[in-house]
Amino acid sequence: MIEGSCHCGRVHWRFDGQPDGATACNCTVCRRYGALWAYDYVDEGIHVSGATQAYVRGKAIEFHFCPHCGCTAFWRGLRLEPDGRRRIAVNLRLAEPAAVAAIPIDHFDGLDSFDDLPRDGRCVADYWF
Repeated sequence: MIEGSCHCGRVHWRFDGQPDGATACNCTVCRRYGALWAYDYVDEGIHVSGATQAYVRGKAIEFHFCPHCGCTAFWRGLRLEPDGRRRIAVNLRLAEPAAVAAIPIDHFDGLDSFDDLPRDGRCVADYWF
């Protein structure tokens, strides 16, 4: 289990288990947030608590941040998946470094091709600096 919280501690999330990767996306939103995402489904592998404010991006996802300190905590799909579940991703940068340091980075080209790119051997710890 991995836990994360915003800077002021009003928004929390929990990722049950260990993600197999952390996504670094270069889309117009993610590159500005600098987030590293770990994915699952609402109230299955990921649980969130605390009041957030949302920024809706297009017709697919909403980005949630703490209205007090401004940290981007997670994004959530606007639509349910065909199986009735809702996709969600938490920002691993809100976790303690030791808990996420070894998670490999997955690159996603959300700017141009919308393709997953090959891993390059880096992990979350390589992104701290």
